Amino acid sequence: MSMTETGIASGHNYGLREEIKAYWSVRAATFDLSPGHEIFSEPERLAWHRLIVKHLGPGDGRLALDIASGTGVISHLMDDLGFKVTGLDWAEPMLDRARAKAKARGRSISFRMADVENTMEPDATYDVIITRHLVWTLVDPKAAFAEWMRVLKPGGTILIVDGDFVNVSRAERILKALAKAMEKAGLLKADPLHAPAELMQSHNDIVSRVHFSNGARADLVADMLGDAGFESMTIDTNLRDIHKSQAKHWNYLKALSRGIQHRFAIGARKPEG
Repeated sequence: MSMTETGIASGHNYGLREEIKAYWSVRAATFDLSPGHEIFSEPERLAWHRLIVKHLGPGDGRLALDIASGTGVISHLMDDLGFKVTGLDWAEPMLDRARAKAKARGRSISFRMADVENTMEPDATYDVIITRHLVWTLVDPKAAFAEWMRVLKPGGTILIVDGDFVNVSRAERILKALAKAMEKAGLLKADPLHAPAELMQSHNDIVSRVHFSNGARADLVADMLGDAGFESMTIDTNLRDIHKSQAKHWNYLKALSRGIQHRFAIGARKPEG
């Protein structure tokens, strides 16, 4: 096994899941610097609160599992609303930052390492599950959805916030090319850091090999949730309030391009019986 210039290992005995774990471990250092990851304004925080309550209801001390919790951004939003939150992630550097953030903010949130397809959590434990921007990167979504069904209580609900970040429309390509040209010419300010350029090759290689390598469309994800036994499916593509509040932190061309991406929230329920 060898190490690339990005610090991500490679080799014949190094599987895709390990590459994903290594990639997000490296990304942890800059994750919270990017709008769309951390929350940068009160309007965005409130927009997220409205989306969560719309699909999961009020917290009221109910047990919530934040899967692929990263630095704990969504966990904190759930804690705001009165859920008792456990965050799971596979990357130790993400968990280190999540724990430090919770301690600094005086939040009682539990973070622990786990594989999202094999959480090791007890059966029928959680009232709700939430995950943001994970499903499109899953290696085996069928196994993951079965696992999430297992750890939910009967009647428990799930909220998946995700998008198709693979298929880029012609309009989005034009906007991104124009933004890049204007930034290079000094006519438009550069966007805040998202993914370091030196990691993009690793990112693109990983994405080409995950299950949704051709794009995670809402209907495809919903169909797989249905196959896993979830019911009362709701596909919500109206994330306008969140995108509008985030747009203030991007240049206007980047904000326009993000606004036309296929982004969605899917709510579903585990049957009572």
